[in-house]
Amino acid sequence: MSNIFSINSRFLRLILLCLLICHWVVLHSQSTQSPLYLDVNQSFENRVNDLISRLTLEEKAQLLNHKAPDLVRFNIKSDKWNQCLHGVWWNKPTTMFPVSIAMGATWDPTLIHEMATAISDEARAIYNAWHNDANFDGEKKGLIYRSPVVNVSRNPYWGRINETYSEDPFLTGRLGVAYVKGLQGNDPKYLKLVATLKHYAVNNVEKDRLKLNAKVSERMLFEYWLPHFRDCVVDGQAQSVMASYNAINGTPNNINQFLLTDILKKQWGFKGFVVSDLGGVESMVNGHEKGKMTYEDAVAKSLIAGCDFSDKEFMEYIPIAVKMGILPLERLDDAVFRVMQDRFRLGEFDPSELVTYSKIPLSVICSPKHRALSLKVAQKSIILLKNDNNFLPLDTNKLKTIAVIGPHANIFTVGGYSGIALNPVTPLQGIKNRAAKGTDILFAVGAEMPLEHGKKDPKPTPFNRESELKKAIEIAKKADVVLLYIGTTLGTEAEGLDRKTLGLPGNQEELVKAIMAVNPKTVVVEMNAGPLAVPWIKEHVPAMIEAWWGGEESGNATADIIFGNVNPGGKMPLTVYASDDQVPSKDEYDISKGYTYMYLKGKPLFAFGHGLSYTRFKYSNMQLSSKKINQDGNVLVRVEIENIGKREGDEVVQLYLHDVKCSVIKPAKELRGFEKISLKSGELKTVSFTVPADKLAFYDEKTHQFVLEPGTFDVLIGSSSEDIRLKDKITVVRKI
Repeated sequence: MSNIFSINSRFLRLILLCLLICHWVVLHSQSTQSPLYLDVNQSFENRVNDLISRLTLEEKAQLLNHKAPDLVRFNIKSDKWNQCLHGVWWNKPTTMFPVSIAMGATWDPTLIHEMATAISDEARAIYNAWHNDANFDGEKKGLIYRSPVVNVSRNPYWGRINETYSEDPFLTGRLGVAYVKGLQGNDPKYLKLVATLKHYAVNNVEKDRLKLNAKVSERMLFEYWLPHFRDCVVDGQAQSVMASYNAINGTPNNINQFLLTDILKKQWGFKGFVVSDLGGVESMVNGHEKGKMTYEDAVAKSLIAGCDFSDKEFMEYIPIAVKMGILPLERLDDAVFRVMQDRFRLGEFDPSELVTYSKIPLSVICSPKHRALSLKVAQKSIILLKNDNNFLPLDTNKLKTIAVIGPHANIFTVGGYSGIALNPVTPLQGIKNRAAKGTDILFAVGAEMPLEHGKKDPKPTPFNRESELKKAIEIAKKADVVLLYIGTTLGTEAEGLDRKTLGLPGNQEELVKAIMAVNPKTVVVEMNAGPLAVPWIKEHVPAMIEAWWGGEESGNATADIIFGNVNPGGKMPLTVYASDDQVPSKDEYDISKGYTYMYLKGKPLFAFGHGLSYTRFKYSNMQLSSKKINQDGNVLVRVEIENIGKREGDEVVQLYLHDVKCSVIKPAKELRGFEKISLKSGELKTVSFTVPADKLAFYDEKTHQFVLEPGTFDVLIGSSSEDIRLKDKITVVRKI
């Protein structure tokens, strides 16, 4: 019996020893292996959840402050977001492309995607460089970028029109999707950048913007103010959305649960994060809700409503709000998950060799390829507004003396949220670059124009209007042709600065009239963002061009159009009103009261979609796949376009729809398709559009959804919203 006890005792000791060894091995392996959140073989979801489980309350709050200190314990650097509206904002030169409204004038999503890809290449190159070089010389930029601006330019006085694409939701949506995809890349696993849609939503006025309340009907909200955001979220998969400063119907957007959660996150399935505009919490405590809301309340209400990411107030007051019981920990963790999931998807926590975009070098910045692309976008954005008797293009071989006149002629206007341009080309330099050798080029400013908002020259040079106008008149008399560059700058329209009139600032119209009196062979080149109501100029000058603020190659691009090196193909992305009297109150958010081409009362100066060419296009043979469709069907529209002119050119074929009879007020016409094509002389192409029935619907405030009434709809094909070339009808019948 004793032998049995002895054997059992030895066996038990052996088992105990094995258990101790196994326990030591487990402990040792746990201490030497990387934590799960750094395991590249795990899903991003599991990795983010593992990281969250390790964070303290204060650390979670810190990660939701976009400019927080680095989280040293986990080696997480503060992203310190950046801008790339039309080029990367940096302390060194980057490629500067035309401003966004000029991009809108291209009507070319493919080109805009190519440009956004170039911009994101430069952004990634900066990020890669400072990660790989301890001696990196330059600002260290992260990968969360606050672009694009996809607000619609309903208000023609708005100071930030240069940052937008169009007054039309459909055009804005298509270009916005292209831009977002270009920024975020096409890798199935990793994001190239995080694109942030600005400013959600109904953001359209600068005055009192920190406490402005936009009164909008539910129907107008879903039909006009939100579709382009939805496109960029659902189709473009944008990973970040910025809540705007304004309130909608009394609720500030930073605490607007209907906007941020019910619509964005639930209806649209948005998986990314919402960020407040700078000072978003501050704007409630000392703006919208002044005297009514504490910082703790503002932070808690912002998060509960759906805002995930903000300023220092989040870092400071989130722990307090949680401990007070006014902010659920579950909602806090959801916000941290949304922000950090995107940072994991950017590859921040993975070895660089695994991340698709980690090899992009600094040499892409300001590369010849990107500069050539900037020139191309500028060329494609320029609109030929008027061209009596084929006054343009000018033959350089027949010009001995050219007068280049105007306050825009020898300056470079960058636009909002711009970086630093490398050797930008002014209009005067562009003419010198493209004119025939030996041409005498004369220059005068001629008129005064505000240059930059909020900045004062400590030693301003007095501008003598009478003397400068006289100089311009004298050189105009000597010239074979006058090129007159006029418009606006950030001194007239900018963030924080709405325009007071659609007319030209300063004495520029006086300059045009004086020059025309002595030399009617004058081309007016407008360089602006918002529309210019200049009926006298349209009536009297033989040729007009819209050149916008065209980026670093603007001067060369405009000269290429003037001299015929490039055939203009840009189209107006907004309505140019005939006068200030044609515009409703800026406080009117129901566009059916007279805003945009859809509800305009009277004739515009230049129509939405307008743009001429040096060649001519014939529209013919319009065909519909069916004249009747069900309420859930679609119709295929085909049309033939032929270049019947003598030179190659671009045309934007535009499809509009009009509900002939409806129970609610509907637009006179509504853009529902477009395609930009290039045709050689004599070439013919067939352009096709698929129109789903849901694009004919309107938002019903009784049922809170889009409905489609049976009835007849006009299908309109044209070269602009006013230049309709072909027309047919379809009938929507009830689904059986």
